[in-house]
Amino acid sequence: QVQLVESGGGLVQAGGSLRLSCAASGRTFSSNNMGWFRQAPGKEREFVAKINWSGIRTDYANSVKGQFTISRDNTKNTVYLQMNGLKPEDTAVYYCAAQRGGSSYLRSEFDYWGQGTQVTVSS
Repeated sequence: QVQLVESGGGLVQAGGSLRLSCAASGRTFSSNNMGWFRQAPGKEREFVAKINWSGIRTDYANSVKGQFTISRDNTKNTVYLQMNGLKPEDTAVYYCAAQRGGSSYLRSEFDYWGQGTQVTVSS
């Protein structure tokens, strides 16, 4: 089993920045593709960003491209989401997720999920 714990959420003013962290347990972290998702009130969960096991490949939803940056530090078993230029429409619960070790980067299914961290952007 893989345990994921998000942190760094909170209340921020429009135009501000925030960095989310996701701490993963286990020695298999460096073999896992990772991703961030979010769910706004009354909306379906949506993909935000993903990163492959080594950090060399990344992809973003069009809605956050150029605004958010995903990165990872395998020595710390941690994935980050740097969010700049935040807007009220970015308000959501943000979830960290992991694919099973050895999964193809192109596989859309994620196998492990954190409990989420709330991000609220005030206008």
